[in-house]
Amino acid sequence: MGDGLEVNQLFNLSGKVAIITGASKGIGKDLAKLLAQAGANIALVARNKEQLEEAAHEIGQTGVKVLPVSFDLTKVEETAIIMEGIYKHFGKIDILINNAGVNVAKPAEELTSQDWDKVLDINLKSAFFTSQAAGTYMINQKKGKIINMSSQMAFVGYYKRAAYSSSKGGLTQLTKALAIEWAPHQINVNAIAPTFIETPMTKPMFEDETFKHEILSRIPLGRLAKTEDLFGGVLYLASPCSDMMTGQTLVVDGGWTVW
Repeated sequence: MGDGLEVNQLFNLSGKVAIITGASKGIGKDLAKLLAQAGANIALVARNKEQLEEAAHEIGQTGVKVLPVSFDLTKVEETAIIMEGIYKHFGKIDILINNAGVNVAKPAEELTSQDWDKVLDINLKSAFFTSQAAGTYMINQKKGKIINMSSQMAFVGYYKRAAYSSSKGGLTQLTKALAIEWAPHQINVNAIAPTFIETPMTKPMFEDETFKHEILSRIPLGRLAKTEDLFGGVLYLASPCSDMMTGQTLVVDGGWTVW
């Protein structure tokens, strides 16, 4: 392979330090496991301390170092302090995955200002300030990877998703803005945008057969996504394979946005 990476090193994250927000359960926890299996040491950030410690114990079985950090991401004035603690613990920050997210599924005419702020504060505002805090260390290192968890709703509209779509559209644009600004520091800022994902948390939603049929009718591949469908894209964006890619959003939607 000439002077490039050997095949068995393409997705090797040994010695890297990765931070994943919303990592105590669900998709965030699964992504933390993925990066740990690739060799990265992990900082898990979420609010629920008990769930965090359970996740940290489980992920630690892979042999990597794991740091659980209980923190409310909406307290953006404290984000820099939390990031400093993670940096001092590991000595560097290589990868940040802004995974934490929420949705308030209401008709647009029923959304309150509190609903709007809840969604935008977690999905967009916290992602910026977490990136800002981690980016400070990446700038000094002249290297880093930031992965934002966007959504197909950044590109299409859908019912009861006014706040959510706005937050994810903003996140996709933030990805581009940070990519341009931090490119001179060799920081890659990208995003991944999945369709509806089948998880224990979303399972009750799809027990409504009419809703499930409506969703599946929009996905050419004919099925809901699974967390595993994100693994290839996330590992690619976290690894040296994507060193020449920045400001992009990988859409993992089974073809929804192709229509």
